[in-house]
Amino acid sequence: MFTGIVQGTAKIVSIDEKPNFRTHVVELPEAMLPGLETGASVAHNGCCLTVTSINGPLVSFDLMKETLRITNLGELSVGSEVNVERAAKFSDEIGGHLMSGHIITTAEVVKILASENNRQIWFKVQDANLMKYILYKGYVGVDGISLTVGEVTPTRFCVHLIPETLERTTLGNKKLGHRVNIEIDPQTQAIVDTVERVLASREAAMIAASVSGSEE
Repeated sequence: MFTGIVQGTAKIVSIDEKPNFRTHVVELPEAMLPGLETGASVAHNGCCLTVTSINGPLVSFDLMKETLRITNLGELSVGSEVNVERAAKFSDEIGGHLMSGHIITTAEVVKILASENNRQIWFKVQDANLMKYILYKGYVGVDGISLTVGEVTPTRFCVHLIPETLERTTLGNKKLGHRVNIEIDPQTQAIVDTVERVLASREAAMIAASVSGSEE
């Protein structure tokens, strides 16, 4: 589990490309190295990856076919930077919201509105059916960053970013057309899905009762 409070950015220093598989090596910030072991989980742009080897600050991670298909990690190259966060501990302060590191889709940056002390970024979700889980003032994970949802339309949503977020993460460098990883809030998804099931069940019961009444 992760909190969506990005601990820093890491530069990709090498990539070993294979069919439907790649290994990339990142240079982690020094503060993230103590206690790190192979098998540990580190989120890259919100995607949970497993440490496969450690050589000082250079840490390797494997990306399988599904990860490359669903996330934006397959688009990155040597020199690209990713938002990184180590897995949360039970004693950690949860400053964002609980995140699994399982990316569900991506979204495209479609509008950027900048002012002196904040920035508003609009995203168009690749799968519009998932917009039912992105609610005004709800939570969403954008490239591993826990953010509060601003305005929402049937196909788009926006977030408001303060200078601290822009400085500590990669969102400050996003341009129109860039893709970001999206993780929806699992609690929101559970509530929406439950409500839909209850309403569908009630509707089915009403239809069944109506049909039964008409046959009498």
